[in-house]
Amino acid sequence: MKLFDVYPLYNVTPVSAQGIVVTDEKGQEYLDFYGGHAVISIGHTHPHYVKRLKDQLDKIGFYSNAVQNPLQEELAEKLGAVSNCEDYNLFMCNSGAEANENALKMASFVTGKSKVIAFNNGFHGRTSAAVAATDNPSINAPINQQQKVTFLTLNDIKSFENEIVKKNICAVIIESIQGVGGLDEPTTEFYQNVAVLCKENNVMLIADEVQCGFGRSGKFFGFQHHNIKPDIISIAKGMGNGFPVGGILIHESIKAKYGMLGTTFGGNHLACTATLAVLEVIEKENIIANAEKLGHYFRQKATEIPHVKRVKGRGLMLGLEFDFQVAELRKKLIHEHHLFTGGAKDKTVLRILPALNITEQHLDAFFVALKTALS
Repeated sequence: MKLFDVYPLYNVTPVSAQGIVVTDEKGQEYLDFYGGHAVISIGHTHPHYVKRLKDQLDKIGFYSNAVQNPLQEELAEKLGAVSNCEDYNLFMCNSGAEANENALKMASFVTGKSKVIAFNNGFHGRTSAAVAATDNPSINAPINQQQKVTFLTLNDIKSFENEIVKKNICAVIIESIQGVGGLDEPTTEFYQNVAVLCKENNVMLIADEVQCGFGRSGKFFGFQHHNIKPDIISIAKGMGNGFPVGGILIHESIKAKYGMLGTTFGGNHLACTATLAVLEVIEKENIIANAEKLGHYFRQKATEIPHVKRVKGRGLMLGLEFDFQVAELRKKLIHEHHLFTGGAKDKTVLRILPALNITEQHLDAFFVALKTALS
């Protein structure tokens, strides 16, 4: 049997990693400024994270949601306190796509409606409704296209006003910072108007925090930069630092009933432990403040690169926009300078998504390599 060939791969085979350093099978070290699509939030093989998972595995790794699991309650309490979202309830699943799938399903349950408003260049996953709400026709199969989704231009409040008043809208789904799309953001005025209009029209506001949540933007959630309160918040990626885990936070005004949502693997003992370990490191190492500080430092350093047209994003969810496509630059950075970086739907944007506990020295090394690669 062979692998189903759906991923274009760099010729790099990592075998170990520590912090921001990834080592391949030949012993070559790379600095990881991409974190496996923003997943590595507290660094590879963080000692506290590793110990927590090993200790839990010695006890019990998995049982289904048919039994009591106090780790879920511990996690919900801890997550509420650290994120300042104590007026939400937690449902756990396995990935960002599944989180958004459950968020959209919940919105439809609550409102009794079925149509979704999403935004151009947004990305919400590759499953049924999540991929239908993703602005990429090439990954949207005919079976997904049965979902009813209207795509609007981000920050165009007039087109949003015209659409939200239609009686069949169940949800608006929005990223506080677009990840795959290329680091574009809603303005505070736009996001706040969207929140108000959702309330007025009985529409659930879903904040997709899969990539920009868990501290990456310099606040725990990206929407917290805009002083709004979504109805549902989807989370994943940096939540587990590499362990497959996701979830949604559902405002306490939305009432649960048995059978409404469900999952086999979601909220298992190891997933809860991984997420608790991440939250404990976030608190102990104060890495959200570090992400905010280094975001400013990154912008300052970027002014030294004349090729950079614009710096996009917040915290350590960043993009460098050039006046050329960055695919060859990424290859040069990985093969000649041994740095992992990311691309975007916008082919001129180089994405930077490192662990949140990196240092100024790491960013200095990045910019030295970038200057050399561009020279």
